[in-house]
Amino acid sequence: MTFRKILYRLTCMLPLGLSACGYWDALEAHKAQYEMVGMTTYDLQACAGAPNSTKTLSSDVAIWEYDISRSVATVSSTQGTSLFPINIPDVINGYQQLFGKPGSACRMLVRIDHDRISEVHYAGDDDEYIGEDGICSMITRGCARQPEGTMRDAPGIWPMGPISAFHSMPTEDQRTDATYSDKSGKFVPNYDHKPGDPLIQPAPKDGSIPKVRRNNGLINLYQGDNGLPIITTYHR
Repeated sequence: MTFRKILYRLTCMLPLGLSACGYWDALEAHKAQYEMVGMTTYDLQACAGAPNSTKTLSSDVAIWEYDISRSVATVSSTQGTSLFPINIPDVINGYQQLFGKPGSACRMLVRIDHDRISEVHYAGDDDEYIGEDGICSMITRGCARQPEGTMRDAPGIWPMGPISAFHSMPTEDQRTDATYSDKSGKFVPNYDHKPGDPLIQPAPKDGSIPKVRRNNGLINLYQGDNGLPIITTYHR
């Protein structure tokens, strides 16, 4: 077999390989994080089902939890083929020994504000071989494949948009009442405190809450008005 034929077959197999390694699952999970913000709890339950548990924070705010798990199959050794002479299971087993196996569980945490989704987070051992949070796409799959009317359209995937398989987008700003309890609203962190002074201090008398510095990485990527990504360096 010539090198050109081998290269051609590898190119044709690339989408399948990425899919098997979790790249597309990670993209779908992060896309759903964006699309589901703003949708109603009725629509959420229609496409994702009832939550496994709920936590009421106030009369208007709650946290809903969705859990899912899967078994990770053991890869057995086989002989290579003329199409791909390398023993794939041995390569996968070697990779697992060096970097670990793919995850097996995801917990989706949804902040509910006035019966609307205001943010979506993922937690747990939820990464596949490529990308982050790929297993969580199993929770959001019903909403992604048959979107509800209160879901919004996601911008393009990287590099034509901010949706990436390797990180979630920054969360939207939340209402003060959805973020602070009576106690936490009266005390705030002072990140510029003097040595020996406590980090948590009484809030300013004017009722203002200090802006929290957010660093999403040395390089920040966000969506511009035209839908294309804008890259900026982080300055403290």
